[in-house]
Amino acid sequence: MILDRFYPIFDSCDWLRRMLPLGVKQVQLRIKDAPPDIVRREIFDAKALCDAHGAVLVVNDYWQIAIDAGCNWVHLGQEDMDDADLGALRRAGIKLGFSTHDDSELERALGLAPDYLALGPVYPTILKKMKWHQQGLPRLTEWKARIGDIPLVGIGGMRVDRAAGVFAAGADIISVVTDITLNDDPEARLKSWLEVTR
Repeated sequence: MILDRFYPIFDSCDWLRRMLPLGVKQVQLRIKDAPPDIVRREIFDAKALCDAHGAVLVVNDYWQIAIDAGCNWVHLGQEDMDDADLGALRRAGIKLGFSTHDDSELERALGLAPDYLALGPVYPTILKKMKWHQQGLPRLTEWKARIGDIPLVGIGGMRVDRAAGVFAAGADIISVVTDITLNDDPEARLKSWLEVTR
């Protein structure tokens, strides 16, 4: 299963080279709008980097390359679920995480035997424009009650000072993006995250 309560998301191997030596044990590589050859190289390089540091790599979206690279985890958004060959992923032994934002998406994802589910945005987020506004901590509690033992990832607007409340509300894992990548000292911020999630 997912190994760690801390689950940062990065968009390049440059970030992995900086962050993996600090003790991160699982990361998601989420690349948007890059040429296919770049994406392929990044995923293969990310797998090698994570293997070298004893970390789990979760590949966002690019499920075919994840299979080719021998990855163990893929994360799919709702739109990505339409195009992915879930049977091929399962036959390759790949574990799956899905994004959810509302009741219908949750029911759909639960029907696909997820290895984790993400709910977001818990807080307002600057990462991307979404039709969903902040879900709030009560929604995390509701989702956790509904999904039982499936690990629940809280994402969206995460900050170090919010971590305790997010865990208390029912999240098993916190996923972080801009709180690290846009910080003036990303390494120090990541170390703070490791402290509050370990």
